[in-house]
Amino acid sequence: MSNSNKQKKVKILSVLDTEIRVVPIDKEDYISLTDMIKAKDGDFFISDWLRNRNTVEFLGIWESVHNPNFNYGEFDTIKSQAGLNSYRISVKEWVKKTNAIGLIAKAGRYGGTYAHRDLAFEFGMWISPKFKIYLIKEFQRLKESEEAQLGWDIKRNLTKINYRIHTDAIKAKLIPPELTGNQISLVYASEADVLNMALFGVTAKHWREANPGEKGNIRDQANASQLVCLANLENLNALFIKEGMKQPDRLSKLNRIAIEQMKLLTNDNRIKKMERGE
Repeated sequence: MSNSNKQKKVKILSVLDTEIRVVPIDKEDYISLTDMIKAKDGDFFISDWLRNRNTVEFLGIWESVHNPNFNYGEFDTIKSQAGLNSYRISVKEWVKKTNAIGLIAKAGRYGGTYAHRDLAFEFGMWISPKFKIYLIKEFQRLKESEEAQLGWDIKRNLTKINYRIHTDAIKAKLIPPELTGNQISLVYASEADVLNMALFGVTAKHWREANPGEKGNIRDQANASQLVCLANLENLNALFIKEGMKQPDRLSKLNRIAIEQMKLLTNDNRIKKMERGE
């Protein structure tokens, strides 16, 4: 694993009043040991942990499981010296000699020593058993939050994809080529409000007027059941447009479908779990 891997997004854990950075590297979570050591009483360094024989053995086992390019020859040499008073090794030396991937020394804006979460949890025990427990708990909370957000993003993206299908059908059937850009926008807005009226019973304009303090639009405030129903209505309206159905007839039919679907969706346990972020 190269130190040149780019970090997509830095996240922060708060563990016993200590802020700890987490960065994704090669689709794995790496936790800052540089931040973690701030929680340890006294003057200690990561190299103190790394020179411990038990630490070296643990790192070697982890690398043997996860790293096919691990240098066992250099590792045996290091293990034979670990624990001696005269022995010292830095993270950079450890990585260079053994080709390890579990520990990374980074420079730059988010510089410091990072460890794969498995190794970071072990490092947390060196700080204190209490710290390790709270670190794991906070990390689990972070992952649960990410999963909940991912589920919501998928639902939002689904409606966006279906909206493209919907607008393409409008463009193909309802917009004569001689219309101006402004006129075309009015047609799109009109058809979007067909869906808004069918599902929410109100146009986008009327919703904004009734909710001046809300952020976003009516669809941004929709719950999981409404987003699933909206995705279905977008597909159906695109089909009805292609079949040549008039707008009033489409609105009436879509409204009936929305009522039936919402009755089912609001009682669906899977949807309820999605709304709770489970």
